[in-house]
Amino acid sequence: MKESTSTPNPMMTHSFHKFWLKITAIVVGSFGPIFFLGTMSATMEPARLTLDLLSWPIDGLSTYDSPDTRFLSALTGGFLFGWGVMIWCLSVWGYDKAPEAIRKSVLIGVLAWFVLDSSGSIASGNTSNALFNILVLLLAVGPLWRPARE
Repeated sequence: MKESTSTPNPMMTHSFHKFWLKITAIVVGSFGPIFFLGTMSATMEPARLTLDLLSWPIDGLSTYDSPDTRFLSALTGGFLFGWGVMIWCLSVWGYDKAPEAIRKSVLIGVLAWFVLDSSGSIASGNTSNALFNILVLLLAVGPLWRPARE
């Protein structure tokens, strides 16, 4: 039997997956502070612009005038930031003990976000956000689609 001479894919190692979990944490968590800023009139423009961008085209129709919108932005920002911090902590404190369990948990969590967020975006008439979600999904998941090699 002939031995394989191919070199292992460096993107499929445990150390690269552990690194990519930090990328995922940043991708997810970075939306938190943006939406937190939407809670206050003086700092709401980044959140308003993000909402306008995600509901393409950028037309200025998305506003943060309603207190309900600002409250929902606080909740969204908190959840996203907390989820990002949790993924970071899993990469630091949990991954070495249970790499497959952590990888699968984060992967399933990101896929669950994608399905619900995209479905809701389409149902609310914001299909452009579902398309944007595909890019976020690909960036957040990266090499985590497949198990790492020992």
